[in-house]
Amino acid sequence: MSPLPRALPRSLAFLGWVLLILLPARAADAGPLATELLRPPFTASNILYVDTGGAFLESTSGAFRAAVFNPGKQQDRFYLAVLHVPSATLVWSGNRDAPTTSSGPVNLTSQGITVSKPDGTLLWSTPSQLRSPVVALRLQDSGNLQLLGAGNATLWQSFDTATDTLLPGQLLRAGAYLSAATSATDLAEGNYRLGVTAADLVLTWQASTYWRLSNDARSYKDRNAAVASVSVNASGLFAVAADGGLVFRVNIGAAAFPVLSLGYDGRLRITSYALVNSSASLGSDFVAPANDCDLPLQCPSLGLCSPAAGNSSTCTCPPLFAASVTTPGACTPGDGSALASPALCQSNNSTVSPSYLALKSQVAYFATKFDPPIKAGVNHNACRGLCSTSCGCLAYFYDNLSQSCYLIQDKQLGSLYFSSSASALGYIKTVPSANNATRNNPSSSSANRAIPIILPSIAAFLLLAVIICYLCWRRMSKNGKKKKGKSTGVKQVYMGRQKDTGSADDDEDDDNVVVPGMPTRFSYMEIAAMTANFGTKIGSGGFGSVYKGELPGVVEGLVAVKKLEAVGVQAKREFCTEITVIANIRHVNLVRLRGFCAEGSRRLLVYEYMNRGSLDRSLFGRTGPILEWGERMEVALGAARGLAYLHTGCDQKIVHCDVKPENILLADGGQVKIADFGLAKLMSPEQSALFTTMRGTRGYLAPEWLSNAAISDRADVYSFGMVLLELIHGRKNRGEQTNDNAAVAVAGAGAGSSVQSDWPSGWSSATATSSPSGASGSGDEYFPMVAMELHEQGRHLDLVDRRLEGRVDGAEAARAVRIALCCLHEDPAQRPSMAAVVRMLEGTVAPPEPRVEALGFLRLYGRGHAVPNTSLIAMAGTSGSAGTSSSMAGVAELTDTSQSVSAPR
Repeated sequence: MSPLPRALPRSLAFLGWVLLILLPARAADAGPLATELLRPPFTASNILYVDTGGAFLESTSGAFRAAVFNPGKQQDRFYLAVLHVPSATLVWSGNRDAPTTSSGPVNLTSQGITVSKPDGTLLWSTPSQLRSPVVALRLQDSGNLQLLGAGNATLWQSFDTATDTLLPGQLLRAGAYLSAATSATDLAEGNYRLGVTAADLVLTWQASTYWRLSNDARSYKDRNAAVASVSVNASGLFAVAADGGLVFRVNIGAAAFPVLSLGYDGRLRITSYALVNSSASLGSDFVAPANDCDLPLQCPSLGLCSPAAGNSSTCTCPPLFAASVTTPGACTPGDGSALASPALCQSNNSTVSPSYLALKSQVAYFATKFDPPIKAGVNHNACRGLCSTSCGCLAYFYDNLSQSCYLIQDKQLGSLYFSSSASALGYIKTVPSANNATRNNPSSSSANRAIPIILPSIAAFLLLAVIICYLCWRRMSKNGKKKKGKSTGVKQVYMGRQKDTGSADDDEDDDNVVVPGMPTRFSYMEIAAMTANFGTKIGSGGFGSVYKGELPGVVEGLVAVKKLEAVGVQAKREFCTEITVIANIRHVNLVRLRGFCAEGSRRLLVYEYMNRGSLDRSLFGRTGPILEWGERMEVALGAARGLAYLHTGCDQKIVHCDVKPENILLADGGQVKIADFGLAKLMSPEQSALFTTMRGTRGYLAPEWLSNAAISDRADVYSFGMVLLELIHGRKNRGEQTNDNAAVAVAGAGAGSSVQSDWPSGWSSATATSSPSGASGSGDEYFPMVAMELHEQGRHLDLVDRRLEGRVDGAEAARAVRIALCCLHEDPAQRPSMAAVVRMLEGTVAPPEPRVEALGFLRLYGRGHAVPNTSLIAMAGTSGSAGTSSSMAGVAELTDTSQSVSAPR
């Protein structure tokens, strides 16, 4: 090899010198990763900052970076984004609906920020009309990206335009929302939203609600006020009013840096980090919804979600549907038809009528759980007609009990789930399939039309035969049991009926019944252990005795165990189904059912413990401090909210039927909860047959119970009105003190909670100095009548408990009395709903003036209250005037000795 020329090293040296000059110039074009501030003019793109992953600005601590970022490393969608560097989490994006390319520029000018295509086409920008020129772009250690003007004035900030994430210090104001991304790599707005309303924090899918903060058992409501904003900090999630006062709160584990995000799967998560620059999360402290099957698309379209082991779920197709061959996991009609869609409806210019495939009972859809019906008070045919005439309607659900019609008018159908309490039946809209190859073949078409007729007929015949055989076998078995019982002669007589002393279920021997969503099931030995062999009895009531217990190894493990004694030994599956319904009803003002026992004929319920016992103990008891006026109104408001939720917030409306102070429980911290709701469904058939005219507690029964009129949720409103009068008055509405007024303790009542038969010393009647007509002034007057007459005279303070010694505002007393009297109207239709009562008690709606003509029956009650029962019977027997049926029934109420029998839902 010939040697190099001597001049070559000199050339190489010159070339190296040129490169040393050019390389810094290239680096200057890209620029170093700036810290905290950038000044215009400035341009960035992913390709210009490829060495830093597209990042061009970082916060002082290095915890956050602004970057031109491509999630998932895909190559066709790049976004202006803010990243949490330690966890590699994207917390904000600007052009989420208009991504650019790797060379698409992000420009910072004195007018703001723009994101464009390489050809200059504008994709996104900050507001075009800022109040002053931009002098800097700043990224704070909180993750907030800001445009600054002169004097560091904030002209625009990313915290005001939240995407799918909320950081500490960031507010989500009423009317605003977070929108989940379409997928992990596509940041465009998806169908899931977290919205802030004046009343709540809600999750929606295609505008249909599937979760509310107020319905989540982990949330606490501190007061009634309009929500102005929502934020997250080291202590938890908070919804506050305009004055900064707390409305809702959710506590989480201690963390310096919690991040709230709405995932593209529809779940809301709060993930905690020990520090803002921590790389590992401490876990998801809060996930909503908590259950898989509460998500709208946990399964693909029309998949039936069922809970599985742990917190997982499984997906199947409901009857009459089959797995889709085009969409994995989705379900399609099994008869070859196609699901209806707005596109098919609009393109179909023929007059083909849609068909409907019925879902089985207890198959529910999330949209009917929280959203109100599209129409109420209509029959089934009218509901179907509404769906048939609407191109956008894909399905409908109809509740025959409430005559409520729900139309599913989304872009697509979500998944289904099992609900034992679902009363609405679903119908999926279908149209003839365009791909049906046999639609033009008459013989094949006739055969296809005949199959759906013949097969169901054969199935119905076989089913009928099976049912007949089963009934015959049951009758033979029962006859054999009856003969065996007669031969042994072991019988009991209980309230005029025979009661079998067997200890096992008549129709089900399996103790391992499993119902989806069933609460914790305890053995009888476990409950005996937790109650120290039922050693501490804290109350008794219409359904049995209550004992104090403690769950071992559980923080706040105190429980109240109710041993049911007034229920029938019914089939375990039926009992477990009803208990599941009760356990799944969650509200801050309803007592929570924590578990149950069903072994043989033993039926026990395990409730949360309320350490202050029932309201009658605090309100009527002689010992302890009296309830102040503010506390009484808080009790009334809490009880009203609980009843309103039972009437309107559950899957199926629940009428309590036994609202009274003994069923309103109190605990430290101002907790107020309704107890014994739903238990009436567990009443034995014999007991239900005995009490056909009066179900509830004497003194709180609405007139319609006693006049054979229809029973609705307005019966609870009447009972609540009586309780509200007692809160105002400080004593029982019925003045006589007999054993009939003995306390009925409920789950959680504290020891010694029974109401005494005499009244606090020093109590003076409201009418002792000036009795209205018909009142004896003896302290034994019928107080509702007295309240009505003193209200007519405007003497509301005379009705207030004298033990308060005037510590009450006259206007508040007048408002409470008006609300109570409105609840007592004889005609149920004239009483307000419990939801309306809540608004009146909150002060957002003024109570109407009670109708005196609708309260006249109270005078008959009052007159009957002062005379012997024999005279009342004579009055009832001689009354012949029209329109007095309910009043006569009211007289009958005073003579009846039945005290606490609840009615079925």
